[in-house]
Amino acid sequence: MPEGAPRRTPLYEEHKNLGARLVDFAGWEMPVQYSGIKAEHAAVREGAGLFDVSHMGEVVFRGPDAEAAVQRLVTRDVGRLAAGQAGYAAVCYESGGTVDDVLVYKRPDDFLVVVNAANREKDLEHFRENIDDFDVEVVDESDDWALLALQGPEAAGLLQDFTPADLSSIKYYRFVEGEVDGAYATISRTGYTGEDGFELYMRPEDAPRIWRRLIEAGAAPVGLGARDTLRLEAGMCLYGNELDAETTPLEAGISFAVHLEKDPRFIGQRALLLEDTEGLRKKLVGFEMEGRGIARHGYPVTSGAEVVGEVTSGTQSPTLNRAIGLALVDPGVEDRFEVVIRDNPVPAKTVPLPFYKRDRG
Repeated sequence: MPEGAPRRTPLYEEHKNLGARLVDFAGWEMPVQYSGIKAEHAAVREGAGLFDVSHMGEVVFRGPDAEAAVQRLVTRDVGRLAAGQAGYAAVCYESGGTVDDVLVYKRPDDFLVVVNAANREKDLEHFRENIDDFDVEVVDESDDWALLALQGPEAAGLLQDFTPADLSSIKYYRFVEGEVDGAYATISRTGYTGEDGFELYMRPEDAPRIWRRLIEAGAAPVGLGARDTLRLEAGMCLYGNELDAETTPLEAGISFAVHLEKDPRFIGQRALLLEDTEGLRKKLVGFEMEGRGIARHGYPVTSGAEVVGEVTSGTQSPTLNRAIGLALVDPGVEDRFEVVIRDNPVPAKTVPLPFYKRDRG
């Protein structure tokens, strides 16, 4: 592949064979859609959708000080995690700004930290720079794994036919090591869609066959386009939109993943404690448009003639059939404001997050 060309996951040929529209995403050639974003979105909300998320990064911490190292790096108290449990967390700079948002898996003998594809090299550098006083090995295993996400109300029933693991016994944010269609896999009850489902970590050479088998069994292939509309309906942050080096996890509304009382302290804890005491500089709100138009990333938010924030994500919600969005705004902003769309201020109102919550029946 020419130098500078996008990287490809082990499923690249599968995407091509399915007629996917491929785009450059974080340096990877990834499927943005197959049949169409609305149809793929509906497949996840109503049945089962299958995503290739093999571009995500996997970093393993092992050694006597593995837990202490991870504790310093992430906002969650990973000492509270049991083996076989995962936790969502932020990684911060000393300023409190966000390096990345990650998933931390506590395994019997080490920790797996899953990072965003665009941040892989930056995260590794940050990790290694800040824990060189610990007896810990930090290994980038990203290229050793493929990652499939099977999401939707029918995901568990569909996957159960391919694994001897009792999926009903795996609680949300828990995982087991087992087999899928005869191949080794870590089966994690996690996802980024607001639906029930599983993320399957497996060897790259096994991924194409298992991908095909799950699609033959009824899973719809889903691209990055629907992945974004699904996560937005679920009120989930996307790094580079809601989170960045200038935005703290408290401002982005993920305080549930920040344990401010944690001891030993994490990088950025002092800044976040100060922010918690003195108040936020900005806050994340969910909104829906009251006038015509769709809010997009970067559009100004105004109150009267004053700019009071910026849209971080916006779309026409396929499930709700309304134009929705997230915005970082001044803390004093009330329940109504305007989004400036092509120089035209369009009224919007704040609504509680998430926009969509699945029926747990």
